[in-house]
Amino acid sequence: MTFHSFAKARTFVVLYSDRVLAKVNYIKSFPKGIIVPSPFSQTSPSDNDANTQRPIQQVMAPEFSWRFLLPKYWLIWLGVSILYVLTWLPYPLIKLLGKGLGRLIKLIAPKRAAVAKRNIELSFPDWTSEKVDKVCKANIERTAMAVFETAMGWWWPSWRVQKICKVEGFEQVQAVLNSGKGIFGLAIHNVNLEIACRGLGYVHKSIAFYRKHNNPLIDYLQYHGRNRSNKYMIHKRNSKALIQAMNEGELCLYLPDQDYGAKQSVFVPFGGVEKTATSTATLMFANRTNAVPFLIASQYTDKGYVVKFISAIDYLADTNKEQALTHLNSDILGAVKEQPESYLWMHKRFKTRPADAPESLYK
Repeated sequence: MTFHSFAKARTFVVLYSDRVLAKVNYIKSFPKGIIVPSPFSQTSPSDNDANTQRPIQQVMAPEFSWRFLLPKYWLIWLGVSILYVLTWLPYPLIKLLGKGLGRLIKLIAPKRAAVAKRNIELSFPDWTSEKVDKVCKANIERTAMAVFETAMGWWWPSWRVQKICKVEGFEQVQAVLNSGKGIFGLAIHNVNLEIACRGLGYVHKSIAFYRKHNNPLIDYLQYHGRNRSNKYMIHKRNSKALIQAMNEGELCLYLPDQDYGAKQSVFVPFGGVEKTATSTATLMFANRTNAVPFLIASQYTDKGYVVKFISAIDYLADTNKEQALTHLNSDILGAVKEQPESYLWMHKRFKTRPADAPESLYK
């Protein structure tokens, strides 16, 4: 080999190595579990329509692994198998099992039951202790029922889900979708969301954030269960993808009523708590898309469940974010009041406190 040939070969190897290293670093910059677009597309911007957007980065479906058959997963398989068999019982019997599990939860998880009661007291300070106790008891039973509802949402055949799930108010949503705009669905965090979302999927498939489970087997079951009702799912930190989906005319779901910490929150009233950490991300999504926000509640009925599209919301573009989020919290609480025993009261909604009032409300 001549010196000139050797120099050319060395230059090629160096350039190719730099290219591979750049690609590896690019892939590492994305959160785990999402589809990564190619960083080395050979198509120049002039070759495409200027208005064409990149494909939305969706969560990749976890694959079944032979490792799931190892002994460390056997207890999970046992629990899943028992739950699967129980969900084939008639629905009225499943409801009775939920009540029985609720009594057990009150005994083995008294701290969570206490959190639920405290949240109800703080949210409705004008309620009597008798009413608080009654709602708290029913809420624990419905929280236990959510274990079965999750399995029902993941594994029930279509005919069983459609038999007990209804959707109300979708006509106004369909009119917005027909106009080419997306829907920013603000779902209050009721305990029956898993089965409710499955039911909604038979009317119109939705898009939502996905949080990967730490256990690989549970994550596999969770993803494929939820994917039966969703069009696709987006990594929980990929806000740009959710914005793009709404701008492309999709129905997207978001939970605005949880405590996400102080960093991206403002403190506004929620029920009887004057300073409640409320996420400003809701306003960010509303202001960066052309989607129409709708408040959504999933509720129990005598025969099953109903997903209610309560009303369109027109105040999230308010320049005063405290005023807009105060209004939103008031609307959420109004929806909760319709069926307070169905809300996720075991979540520490008032855990984050402002700097000028740091004392915990859960002592």
